[in-house]
Amino acid sequence: MNFEHLIQINDLQNPLVETLTRDQLWQGLLHRVEDATPFLPGLESCTIVERHADHLLRKLDFGAAVIHDRVTLHELHWVRFDILPGEQHAGGSLTISIEEPEPAVLFLRFAYTTTFAANPNSEERAYIDYIKSAYHQSDVDCVRVIRTLATSSTQQ
Repeated sequence: MNFEHLIQINDLQNPLVETLTRDQLWQGLLHRVEDATPFLPGLESCTIVERHADHLLRKLDFGAAVIHDRVTLHELHWVRFDILPGEQHAGGSLTISIEEPEPAVLFLRFAYTTTFAANPNSEERAYIDYIKSAYHQSDVDCVRVIRTLATSSTQQ
């Protein structure tokens, strides 16, 4: 099953929301690639296992579960996290894309591909709705962490 959503980063009509540049947004996404611990509650460690020209492999240690993923980047445009199938996870992917429909109007699109059935029964539907909600909240938190990182880097 696939699902996605957008989170608005800059609201030029709202002066209370700090405007981020595309580069600040990208740097935040790179931080998530290099050290996902501030972005994923329960993650105990994030280790880069291999670096290649076009991707890297990571080990994510959640204590009770260890997940391996492959991260592919297209600079200043998108990051894709492919969870490698294993004993503890069936696999899936997340692509986070930077969208800019107008200058300085930035959004992040979070697009998920999961192993859930496309047409689940009613019992599975409730679980899937819960998962979607949890992913959305995680993505809102991701943006909050990126904003915090951007603010702290401008104050240094």
